[in-house]
Amino acid sequence: MDRDLQSIQEVRDLVARAKAAQRQLAEMPQQKLDAICKAIAEACAAKAEPLAKMAVEETGYGVWQDKVLKNLLGSTITWESVREMTAVGVLREDQRLGLMEVGVPMGVVAALIPSTNPTSTAMYKSIISLKAGNAIVISPHPGAKSCIVETVKVIAEAAKRAGAPDGAVGCITITTMEATHALLTHRDIGIILATGGEAMVRAAYSSGNPAIGVGPGNGPAFIERTADIPLAVKRVLDSKTFDNGTICASEQSIVTERCIAARVEEELKRQGGYFLDEGQSERLSGFLLRANGTMNPKIVGKSAQAIAGMAGIQIPEGTRVLVSRQTQVGKTNPYSREKLCPVLAYYVEENWEKACQRCIAILQNEGAGHTMTIHSTDQNVIREFALKKPVSRLLVNTPGALGGVGATTNLSPALTLGCGAVGGSATSDKITPLNLINIRRVAWGVRELEDLRGKNPAPPRAAVPGGTLAQSRRKPEAPAVSVPPGGTLAQEDIEAITRAVMAKLSQ
Repeated sequence: MDRDLQSIQEVRDLVARAKAAQRQLAEMPQQKLDAICKAIAEACAAKAEPLAKMAVEETGYGVWQDKVLKNLLGSTITWESVREMTAVGVLREDQRLGLMEVGVPMGVVAALIPSTNPTSTAMYKSIISLKAGNAIVISPHPGAKSCIVETVKVIAEAAKRAGAPDGAVGCITITTMEATHALLTHRDIGIILATGGEAMVRAAYSSGNPAIGVGPGNGPAFIERTADIPLAVKRVLDSKTFDNGTICASEQSIVTERCIAARVEEELKRQGGYFLDEGQSERLSGFLLRANGTMNPKIVGKSAQAIAGMAGIQIPEGTRVLVSRQTQVGKTNPYSREKLCPVLAYYVEENWEKACQRCIAILQNEGAGHTMTIHSTDQNVIREFALKKPVSRLLVNTPGALGGVGATTNLSPALTLGCGAVGGSATSDKITPLNLINIRRVAWGVRELEDLRGKNPAPPRAAVPGGTLAQSRRKPEAPAVSVPPGGTLAQEDIEAITRAVMAKLSQ
């Protein structure tokens, strides 16, 4: 059997085992699922450092010390954020309205894992999947297969010790395009979680199975005139250098106002930003963007020094970020696109209104629906940006990379950030266990509710598990309206129907 066929057979076996395991998970109460997730989080946290080092060694992307924090975010911090959450069983009840909602697992989660955040994303997706009673089959990026497989081994062993059935957490070890396609299109997949490149996300959405995918980030950072400029610059540079810029929520451009541009530039230089001259910008541009219009993968997760060296540019020691002055936005201008490395575009506009337009243009060029940041103390300007920007997350006075994933904000900790319809995504949420369940809604009939409330002679009875519905005085019956066979309603009949419906809704 050749390698492609072997990989397809492996996927079929993994999904079959996951489906059988999921039937058992679906019978477990939330408390049991929580014990499994807690065990996974603790095991991953204990291995956070060696797995981080393994990821950097294998991929060549990022900084291992920063990947340790990512691993803790994907394990301990993710678990703490969902620990008190109820995802399966009865989610909520309203006895007055006679409504109940029940969380139902989606089944088997197919999880695509990127090479930029390999170990942390595997941890995070496993915890949120099992928390919601789902099994998970992971498809590793080929460039990060070893560290992902090792991470899944840690996860699966911890889950089994805590009582998870065999097959609840699986991972493809023969990584081929055919294997990924077989996983995405398998009839027993409940939902796909796709985190990675645009081609991968498109494949997930065209698979025929339900999918949650995320598009590229390309968030600008607007530094407005009322901002604390030294602090704003520090936040931007700290974010852009965190794991060498591999988080898609990290800033890709700085946009500022002309009245403070000199101060912003001075602060950028003081804190380790190096402004490329026109010739250097042109040379680096040719290295960043390949002939096919995609970014050069050699730049991903590399330091400013390494990128400058590859492009043949001399820069001062201590340079943290390469900065290029720009005035144009477009697909052929790499500075106005997503750059998963310490390279920033720099735009100067006359006022905040022009800056607002520039930020929209950048996002419409790439990254619509994802994330952007604003540094300001003017609440009116912040509000205007919130009302107009085509993003799912507007981060205020915080580093984009860490704020976007929930480390420095009160957003849910997550490593899959939905981009909404404007970004071609099924949701604008940061993905949590509640995105991995279906909700079964139980609704009692209105007439029965009236009986239960004491209107009719029939005695009250328990309509919602755990108690009876509250009794209330019934409002006067609205007049009944019938439609003449084959006829049309007169205006007065339409109005009567409207009154009848409103009367029912108001009870």
